[in-house]
Amino acid sequence: MSTMAVDDVAVAPVNEGYWTRTRKAGLVLTALGLLAVLLFTALATGEPARFTLSEDATGAALKINGTVGAALFGAVALAAGVAILAGLPTRWFTLVLGIGLVGFVASFLCWQVSTAPAGQNFMPLVNIVRGTFILALPLIFGSLAGVLCERSGVVNVAIEGQLLMGAFSGALFGSISGSLWVGLVAAAIGGTLISLLLAVFAIRYLVDQVVMGIVLNLLAVGITGFLYERLMQPEPAKYNSAPRFSSWEIPLLSEIPVLGPALFAGNIFLYLGLLLVLVIHIGLFRTRWGLRTRSVGEHPTAADTLGVRVLRVRYRNVLLAGAVAGIGGASYTLALFSFTKNMIGGKGFIALAALIFGRWSPTGALLAALFFGFADQLATYLSAINSAIPSQFLAMLPYLATILAVAGLVGRVRAPAADGKPYIKG
Repeated sequence: MSTMAVDDVAVAPVNEGYWTRTRKAGLVLTALGLLAVLLFTALATGEPARFTLSEDATGAALKINGTVGAALFGAVALAAGVAILAGLPTRWFTLVLGIGLVGFVASFLCWQVSTAPAGQNFMPLVNIVRGTFILALPLIFGSLAGVLCERSGVVNVAIEGQLLMGAFSGALFGSISGSLWVGLVAAAIGGTLISLLLAVFAIRYLVDQVVMGIVLNLLAVGITGFLYERLMQPEPAKYNSAPRFSSWEIPLLSEIPVLGPALFAGNIFLYLGLLLVLVIHIGLFRTRWGLRTRSVGEHPTAADTLGVRVLRVRYRNVLLAGAVAGIGGASYTLALFSFTKNMIGGKGFIALAALIFGRWSPTGALLAALFFGFADQLATYLSAINSAIPSQFLAMLPYLATILAVAGLVGRVRAPAADGKPYIKG
């Protein structure tokens, strides 16, 4: 009978008694529902809360009395929490939890929109959805880079540096060449260079992968900051004025209410991000490459015994992850902004949280990235309507959502068994 390392032995789940993670989530959702019913309803006004199906206050809209809406949606959140707390079947947990959270957010929005100043008491849903996708784009690319690495058994804490190097390379070489496509290729190469260092030191020299990721993030901040001050700041017209990708509108699909203008009238990064989610999902779970990748991330010794080149698979996927993250960084400088020092601003770490929240799955990472993007967009919207909530708290909203999601909503998750463990061929 073969032996197995202690780290690879499956540990039986601990009996949590009555207060399982599911019931704890139900308790939290019940408390949120009570907060919505009691507080949001009391603070809302009788003014209508309008949710327009356009980019401004005109056109068709969903309208509801602010107080009634806050109470009604709060009751939905409360009922969902009570149902989970009472012992809802596991197969219904995710659906009911999602309904409850949507109810809580809708109750909150009814309060905020109904109390907004005259002329601002509406929420343009097209702008909210479009902004959510735009803000989620670097998170989508970053979390996909994390999926490629960690499914192969390599922890990728360097997503921040890969995004930053991609943004810088895209801006610099796009400006010098005057070509969008040169900038895009340069961004992919920039992210790949950071990944190459991660692969060499983590796979070849067995350096602690978390420590190496942090070091690479600092390296990217230092290099890009130095070159920004030496090149881009003195001569921005020459080195920091890359052309921008324009929006590509897809006929018919772009006319779908709300989702059409947001999803089918975007730039190349939006389409490429969604396409990569589909391709990587199919690749991971429907192809030989995916089977080998997952086997290397779960039990590399067994994969090696079956003839899989473990180190080659890890090198290849880590480099591919860097290219994906580099393109995600270019979504800033080749579509939205000029490059500035440390412009990623922690988005790489939020992408890492989206990876965990999404349970190391491409589609799960997409949904988690959209969740964080919505939190970011919501903070911007609330500032625009002069919300009574302090602006400092609104600025913290995306990061609070990240902490709450990872700490309280993902429940019990398991990373790939060999994630972060160097493989030494015997």
